Amino acid sequence: MQVSSCLFLRIRKAYQREKDDGPAGVSPDQHIQEKTEREKIEQLFQRLHLDKNKNKLKIVEVLQLTAHSLKCHKSYAEEKLVWSFIQKLLMINYRARFTNVKYTSEQHHTQQRDSDDLKAMSYSNKGTGQSEQIHPMDVQMAVFHCADGFLKQLMVTKLSQCQYALPLLVPDPFTQQIEFPLWTFRQINKSWKMRNTNNETISKSQPIYKTKTPMVFFFRFGSVSSSKSQLMNSLINEKHDTFFHRNCPGSSRTRVLMDGVVEIAWFCPSGKNTDKFTDCVAFCNLHGDAGDHEKQLQILTEMASVNVVLLPRQDRNDRHAAKIQNLYKDRKPLICLFTEDESTVKKMKKGKFQIGLKDRNQSDVSKELRRIINDCLSETSSTFRLEDVSKHSDIRVDEEDDEDCRRGREAAQQMMSLLEKKDLTEIKETFLPHQGKLWHQWSQMNKELHRLGADETEMDINRKHTELKEIREQQHKLKISEFMKFFIKEINSEAANKMYFFKWLRILLDERRSDNLSALHHKWSAVVKPKENHDESEQLIAELNELKRISEKLQAAALGLEHIMREIGQIYESCSSVKKNKKDLQVHFSSLPSLAAEMMISGFPLELMDGDAAHVPLIWISAVLDELVQKLGDQRVFVLSVLGIQSSGKSTMLNAMFGLQFAVSAGRCTRGAFMQLVRVSDEMKTQMNFDYILVVDTEGLNALELSGRSTRHHDNELATFVVGLANLTLINIFGENPSEMQDVLQIVVQAFMRMKKVNLTPSCVFVHQNVSDVTAGDKNMEGRRRLQETMDEMTKLAAEEEDYDAECFSDVIRFDVQKDVKYLAHLWEGSSLMSPPNPDYCENIRELKKTIMSHASNSDRIRLIDLKDCIKDLWEALLNERFVFSFRNSLEISAYRKREYNNLPWSLRSAMMETENKLHNKIENGANHEVKETDLQRELKKASVEVKKYALKFFEIDKDKHKLIQWKKSLDIKIKDVQENIVRETKRKLNETHVNTLYEKSKELALKPKYKENDEETLKKEFDLFWKQYLNKIITDTPIIKDIDILRDVKLLLNDVYESAPVDHRRESRDILTVTSYADYVQSKKYFGLTGALKNVFRSAKEKLGIILSLEDEVQISLLVTDILQQTDKMIQSFNISKMGYNINCIQQLAGYIKRRVTEHQKQQVKYVFKNEFFKDLVLSICKRANKKITDQHRLFRDRNYPLIYVEKKREEYYSIFKKFCYEATSTAIFGEIICQKLKEPIEQSVYKKTARDLANEMRTECPSLRGNRSNLEKHILETLAEEEDFDKYMDYINNPRDHFKSFIRDEVSIYITDKFSVSVLPKMKENIELLQQKIMEAAHKSTEHVQENSGDVGLWLKSFTQRLSDELIFSEKDLCGVKHDDIDVDFKILKDVIRKELSSITSNIHKTNISNKKMDFRFRPDELLIDHFCQCCWVHCPFCGATCTNAIENHHGDHSVAFHRVIGIKGSHCFLSQNFCVDICTNLVASDKDFLTIDGLFRCNEYRKAGGVYAEWRITPDCFELSYWKWFVCRFQKDLENHYKEKIVGKGEIPNQWKKLRKQDAIESLDKYF
Repeated sequence: MQVSSCLFLRIRKAYQREKDDGPAGVSPDQHIQEKTEREKIEQLFQRLHLDKNKNKLKIVEVLQLTAHSLKCHKSYAEEKLVWSFIQKLLMINYRARFTNVKYTSEQHHTQQRDSDDLKAMSYSNKGTGQSEQIHPMDVQMAVFHCADGFLKQLMVTKLSQCQYALPLLVPDPFTQQIEFPLWTFRQINKSWKMRNTNNETISKSQPIYKTKTPMVFFFRFGSVSSSKSQLMNSLINEKHDTFFHRNCPGSSRTRVLMDGVVEIAWFCPSGKNTDKFTDCVAFCNLHGDAGDHEKQLQILTEMASVNVVLLPRQDRNDRHAAKIQNLYKDRKPLICLFTEDESTVKKMKKGKFQIGLKDRNQSDVSKELRRIINDCLSETSSTFRLEDVSKHSDIRVDEEDDEDCRRGREAAQQMMSLLEKKDLTEIKETFLPHQGKLWHQWSQMNKELHRLGADETEMDINRKHTELKEIREQQHKLKISEFMKFFIKEINSEAANKMYFFKWLRILLDERRSDNLSALHHKWSAVVKPKENHDESEQLIAELNELKRISEKLQAAALGLEHIMREIGQIYESCSSVKKNKKDLQVHFSSLPSLAAEMMISGFPLELMDGDAAHVPLIWISAVLDELVQKLGDQRVFVLSVLGIQSSGKSTMLNAMFGLQFAVSAGRCTRGAFMQLVRVSDEMKTQMNFDYILVVDTEGLNALELSGRSTRHHDNELATFVVGLANLTLINIFGENPSEMQDVLQIVVQAFMRMKKVNLTPSCVFVHQNVSDVTAGDKNMEGRRRLQETMDEMTKLAAEEEDYDAECFSDVIRFDVQKDVKYLAHLWEGSSLMSPPNPDYCENIRELKKTIMSHASNSDRIRLIDLKDCIKDLWEALLNERFVFSFRNSLEISAYRKREYNNLPWSLRSAMMETENKLHNKIENGANHEVKETDLQRELKKASVEVKKYALKFFEIDKDKHKLIQWKKSLDIKIKDVQENIVRETKRKLNETHVNTLYEKSKELALKPKYKENDEETLKKEFDLFWKQYLNKIITDTPIIKDIDILRDVKLLLNDVYESAPVDHRRESRDILTVTSYADYVQSKKYFGLTGALKNVFRSAKEKLGIILSLEDEVQISLLVTDILQQTDKMIQSFNISKMGYNINCIQQLAGYIKRRVTEHQKQQVKYVFKNEFFKDLVLSICKRANKKITDQHRLFRDRNYPLIYVEKKREEYYSIFKKFCYEATSTAIFGEIICQKLKEPIEQSVYKKTARDLANEMRTECPSLRGNRSNLEKHILETLAEEEDFDKYMDYINNPRDHFKSFIRDEVSIYITDKFSVSVLPKMKENIELLQQKIMEAAHKSTEHVQENSGDVGLWLKSFTQRLSDELIFSEKDLCGVKHDDIDVDFKILKDVIRKELSSITSNIHKTNISNKKMDFRFRPDELLIDHFCQCCWVHCPFCGATCTNAIENHHGDHSVAFHRVIGIKGSHCFLSQNFCVDICTNLVASDKDFLTIDGLFRCNEYRKAGGVYAEWRITPDCFELSYWKWFVCRFQKDLENHYKEKIVGKGEIPNQWKKLRKQDAIESLDKYF
């Protein structure tokens, strides 16, 4: 085993000196003793297993979360002592020193073994090393010697918090070089209270290293029977062992590392009469015989105000007599304590006392000694300052000896020198201007932009956008102060002293803040006291103004490292916003987030929410998190936050739990929110499945600095933010009675309620701090019951405010009152400033930590890369004030869109196309007569199972499975819906082929005539005559499918059925869908029913007084017309005219629906009734709009269902066969040609279908516009529209998005096929042709074998041949029904050759035909396959702007949504209460207080869902940032829009100037944000 390298170095030097110098002046016994001591030290480090740390113990290793930190053992193995001590100390558990070693049986036996040979024991490693228990102080000092500078400082800081004495002078265990660890004291502050001569209490708080206090020095000469340390404890605090002594638990007979160590502790009075000392007093304790440690003795006796020495007895012959005599002669007070003397206090001369200790009551001795020390201190002005110790020579000062520490200090001091002689109120403004007024203005303006007022137009929104940019530009122009330049230079350096620089800067800033606060608090007290005693108004006003000035200075005095990092953040945000570097910034601004990320990794907290501006700097935070990902990888994070009232111990709790260093001073210690990373050890990572804990500490709720509504609003905002961000939130309650913080609990409940409503599922644990008896079971049961009642009550109150249905807290969040409520004891064991932390508190903290880890192991984790999206989503929603309406879960949406299961429906459809093709062939071949859904379900089951299995892996093994889980049910529904739809459509398609072949005999007749003439011309004439007769018979027997006239039918229907609305042919109907006013279509209810002259008089009077129809009425009617239009579009689609054909019943249904809606509308509380012309024009306008669609669909129906067309296509085929028979060719040749002629079309169709499927699959991966989901397709459509700049196409997309999608897909497929014909289409066709030829020839071969084996005839061959091809081709025996093959003599071997030859001729021409040729069955073209895939989705339009819902499921569950809303006027909407074009955008409207009108009344835009109907079915997320695309469109096509809608883009609808600056490229690039 090896000792750590640093220790080895010291040992080597020590041995080398012995070797070089020899033991001159040292007796052999002394030399042996020193050697033995070194061996003991080596063995100590070995037993503590510190040898494994080849380098210093690092603070990073100590602060990581380990399994050991969660456990509690009564005893530990020796190798665990170090980590046990460190973990307890980090949790400020003063029992860290109470070590109880657990030995193995062999070690225990050795320990109990007696030995009389002391010399042998001293030389035996086992005897010395294993027989003695390790002293607790040796564990502490061993850690101290092996720790790096940062860990040493943390360790000493925690020892101070435990009210323990601290190492002041520490001899090196091997070289005996004395070290003064000044660095370790730098973070310690002491507070105390004292009374002045007027008996007024004065509070003081100072960094301990610069505090001047009296100092009492205790030391001993020789071996004494009384414990010096125990006596010192009785002077300072009888209830706590500040100095470790021989009677402390775990103490052993020997100690290895404590001799020569000087410890120091301070007594801090509480300003009470019971204080043992009236002022802060330092007490120093030299361990070991002072005679052996002369340097320590010399330093401390010189610096002490009072020296206290312990001696066995008075002996002039004692070797230390001379030293005592010198102290006696010195002016400084000297108190001699004789352990073997029974005398009481004896004053030998002024300042010189002696006291006997033998057989005396220690309490009495303490009182006497305390009285003497107080008397001595009252007569001396001597003070002690910690920093002055470094002035002594021959001692090593850690700060000076460590080069990195020294450089860091020098840099920090140089930076701080820039602040000297600066007025407090001017420092931030001068040195940190970027976070000042401009940043606060930007934050406020950004909030206003998200919370628009009712009267704010798009011009106002644009103005605010412009102002935000201008503020950023002004911010960017601000000069960087020399103070900040220096800081940036230092943190950009590669020097190892960077972390020391950060630490030093924080120390010096805290020191400066402490000095300023002390002075300001003194002034505050001076002003407040007379204010309480005077009522004169003028004096009162003056005093109030003075208090205000002091308050401003108090706020200005709060300058810390967080403010400097905030300035860095604002420098970055300003540069990022204007997209250029600052001239006076010595580095590129893009490097700044990396520096903040390094600080976080090193253990420094980062400000998440600016506490002064109450705003989250999203740009900065996102950039820092990106850098964290770059440096750490995409780590898994568990987020833990804490909420509670001000000064309730939140930060202290987190510090104790994780060893952190959040600020914990009195008052509003934390402003805003800070986040800090806690690393998880490798062993814990596998158990917990995350790599870091992100701890979020927040400012206290119900802050004294804020009041009124601002307090509640701010607290609501903060609570919702940290609850939404965290996986687990600790709700910190100070005391046992939750009723005292009901306001806070209601805020917390509201926060959780909001999370529930947006499908976030955080959890919480309630922590009751400062509980008197945490072990009282009955009392805690009652406390839990009260908490449950309070939370249920708060839930009801919050539910009213949030409009949510919840009766109890468990309705809102999963909560177990038995497991999720924890009680923490009082932090301190007493009320005095000398009280140590309560060990029960520390144990409660450990139990709480275990509970947190239990939650964490069962909780979702979040990736660092996703954390910024979580923060952005939460903050954006909070800015909009209506969190639930505004929240957008980017992570889930992103995860859902990115995952491949968006392609799963295509996989199903592709599988079913194969099935459909096989079944279709069998039906045509006569093998099947009807297709049942059960057949299709069976065929599709295998593909469906595979798809589901493939999909489920995303919810089981995908890294984002916790985000995707809520989509699991939705995906199941989607697969089911797609499957059912495919089955239904396939069944319909297949059964369509079972058309009753009434004219099948006509096919047979074409094959029967057998004329013998050889004249080609004669044959042709005879065949043409036969064909004409046959066609005439088809025409006679078949009803003609006529062309239709929709508008004629509409007019007939209106005249015949709706007599109240006769069509006046002399009056031309108007397009009611484009009129600017409906005034001509209504009449007032007041004169409804009047006739003739009376009615005209009334109308004339009404028109003179004002317009008949108000603007509100206009809006109502417009909404009615729009809704009827949307619903009738759906009805027309449901008629399925292309499959079922058109009849006038379609028009009857449309007119009936329109009539019903108009009648229902008039029955509502409206001030008007419609004229007959309204109904007539509305029906005509809707039917005109649908005319082309219905006509085209009917034409498709006709082409598919008229037999004459089919028969005409067979003409040449029949003529060829006719000639063969006439020429009397061999039976085999004729039969072979007939077969091949019959195979020609089936082969074509089969090849086309298979190639179409192959192409569709290829385009889904190769064509950029078709390879993603529907959103990707829409992005390409919008890009294409922008590039072409065709207004008519834009309006087609806006008004008929589904048709436009189809048209775009057809164009894309056509272009792709044209471009790829030779490299992709043709090779696929050739491959499919060759495969089909092989199958045909194989079928012919096997059929021949089958006939030969069974001695069959042509009929058997034909039956076998067609059956073998039934899966591949639509080819059956009935296709040859016209050939009498019973008497045909066929040579089957020759038949195969004939078929092979004829096939080559037929197939050689197939690949020359375009895949999209009209010969191709419409249903199986590649563009139609893709249209079926992309367009079977939701097409519901946004009720405001008309944008189409992007959900991929038609009639889907849940709300409609679209990421990319439009300018509302694009669909023809005008401004509220005006006729001007509306330039509002949905995402701005729903963040505003503006009103909108529906049929049901007036509603606020930010509460649009309350309007019900279609509005309640949409989730529109506020987004105040620029939607450049549609803004550019409005500017580019302003004149076209005005002409199209007959509206002017002026007044409230005026286009903001900023829009006009947008370029087409800006518009196209903006699409990337939303798609």
